[in-house]
Amino acid sequence: MPPQAKLALKPFAFLAFFFLATLENRSFAAEWNQFRGPTGQGTVETDQLPLQWSEEQNIEWKTAIHDKGWSSPIVCQDKIWMTTASEDGRKLYVIVVQAKDGAILWDRQLFTIADPQFAHKFNSYASPTPVSDGSRVYVTFGSPGTACLDAQTGEVVWKRTDIVCNHFRGAGSSPILFQDLLIMNFDGSDQQFIMALDAATGETRWQTQRSIDYMDLGPDGLPEADGDWRKGFSTPHVAELEGQQRLLSIGSKALYAYEPLTGKEIWHTESRIGHSASSRPTIHRNQIYYLTGFSKGELWAVRPGGQGHVTDTHVRWTFKRSVPNKPSMIAHEDCLFMIHDGGVASCVDTLTGEAIWQERIGGNYSASPIRWKEHIYFFSEEGKTSIIAASKNFVLQHTNQLDGGFMASPAIVDQS
Repeated sequence: MPPQAKLALKPFAFLAFFFLATLENRSFAAEWNQFRGPTGQGTVETDQLPLQWSEEQNIEWKTAIHDKGWSSPIVCQDKIWMTTASEDGRKLYVIVVQAKDGAILWDRQLFTIADPQFAHKFNSYASPTPVSDGSRVYVTFGSPGTACLDAQTGEVVWKRTDIVCNHFRGAGSSPILFQDLLIMNFDGSDQQFIMALDAATGETRWQTQRSIDYMDLGPDGLPEADGDWRKGFSTPHVAELEGQQRLLSIGSKALYAYEPLTGKEIWHTESRIGHSASSRPTIHRNQIYYLTGFSKGELWAVRPGGQGHVTDTHVRWTFKRSVPNKPSMIAHEDCLFMIHDGGVASCVDTLTGEAIWQERIGGNYSASPIRWKEHIYFFSEEGKTSIIAASKNFVLQHTNQLDGGFMASPAIVDQS
């Protein structure tokens, strides 16, 4: 595909920052510093955001990004950071673009990989989203490497290439920051763990193995499907629950709660339905909602607390119809809004787990939705954005079509 064909806004995530709308007196003081934004929940806090656009309307600039990457962009110090990788996974890059005009400031190859692991065609070698504390930016490509860069100069502060697992289908979990820790999931087919690095130095502060029995051993004593049911792609999340900070992390077939500073496991639930969970946990009104993954995955509602295995005591309800495999959810008032990979949108009651409505809006979906005020935005792989009312009544307010599609989730700053 020639570079000109990649100018469409995130055509299958070749361009991670998908559009800039033309609104006067716009600045870029706000930051979108991690996967799904400052809260990690996909909520947009701004006075204005476009509701309508096309290739001819409300597009301020486009910038071609080489190679292939499903990572979402982040915005730090008026700069847009994203990652990309060669199709064969041998060259891994970080690219930085000026938010005001789309000009590329830096295009740097961070890692050269002699023998890349396999990555599924629906994944890329640059799928995890960067994270920033404002002064530094942290990027990971999973096992191939993790790096810290100075947000002002783009210079590398430290690198790690010794954190290894077999991702089996490619990496997907994004890093998060908590206090002075960089926290990452590594759920491979061969080993599964969560770990924290010293954000300043890159040194390991703690590492905790996943604790559940996957119950997947075959007659030969080896994991079935070469360990495929053990892998995961979810991004962790730290939330205050019942007055305590808890690190929530979805692994394959389980949701775990840890002490974020030590990595000590506090409790977990076990979901034997679904695997390869990809979404980020949703926290709303002191409750946890999570998706169990592929293969007839389910939506689970969990109340926090307890010790050890709490599935029987703390799972409030489960929901099974048209549950997403990849996109994360949006919580608003008493509703959970979600989009199935195959184009069925749902509104589920957070209290009862009953469907309030389900409507087919069409298309295929990998990107996670966002909420701005009373609007929910769904972004399809075919380039269509469907905007619905954040309401218990289904109202399709706008549809906007672009030439390229969306594989990664958007970043929003100010009115763009």
